[in-house]
Amino acid sequence: MRFCRYITKDGTRYGLVESVAGRDTITHELPGPQLQVSEAGVPLRVVVPEPEEGRKLEAALALDEAKLLLPMPIVSKILCVGRNYAEHAKELNNDIPTEPLIFSKPPSSLLAPGGNIVRPPISERVDHEGELGVVIGRTCRNLHDDWDVRDYILGYTCINDVTARDLQKKDGQWTRAKGFDTFCPVGPVIATEGVDPWAGVKVQTRVNGDLKQNGTTADFIFALDRILRHITRFCTLLPGDLIATGTPAGISSLKAGDVVEVFVEGVGTLRNPVVDE
Repeated sequence: MRFCRYITKDGTRYGLVESVAGRDTITHELPGPQLQVSEAGVPLRVVVPEPEEGRKLEAALALDEAKLLLPMPIVSKILCVGRNYAEHAKELNNDIPTEPLIFSKPPSSLLAPGGNIVRPPISERVDHEGELGVVIGRTCRNLHDDWDVRDYILGYTCINDVTARDLQKKDGQWTRAKGFDTFCPVGPVIATEGVDPWAGVKVQTRVNGDLKQNGTTADFIFALDRILRHITRFCTLLPGDLIATGTPAGISSLKAGDVVEVFVEGVGTLRNPVVDE
């Protein structure tokens, strides 16, 4: 199942997204996902409604004509994997890491599909980084080697890890370069099935229609299970948290007027225009 969150004249709604005549279309209105908490108020898991719980729309709505929101409004943190493709590490003249290299982006950097990526005036080079995003479905800590990490994943989405490359090099650490408002576009949907990062999922980025990045998760240096186990050994992942799994080679700079499209096989295409602040 793939679902989105969007605005109607009656307010915010969740929608079932299906392919109709080759076009992604919102065909049913869905009940919203429910966050289950313990008696002490600790988040436990997100429960997503089944497709049959949806109400068929009288008039289906093309996904690219809807006013889309972030597909999951609950995000306590965004953790990202740096240099998880060997060719990307090489293109920036960086060493290939020997263990997952984790950094974070603040939730204030989140941006809905269609929203403007804003280039800050203090940066002279802002790059795109298209990535497969993982949405956590259950609270997890210290995932054991014999546990199936799929049990803790709600689904998959597209992420653009926008980066002020000059500031990244200047600072040495990445918080400022990765953390500007609008520097984490996410969406347009969450796919709860049909995506297998271990088997290989195509990840592509286009700028103004030109293909810039073309990779597959089969080329991960660190597989997704290794990434999640590594992260949960130092922090608890909560329902709704986002994991950006790394970007393929082919990054390039963005300018005002550009339109960036991140495509993830089995998910769809995340589109965002670029403007100057």
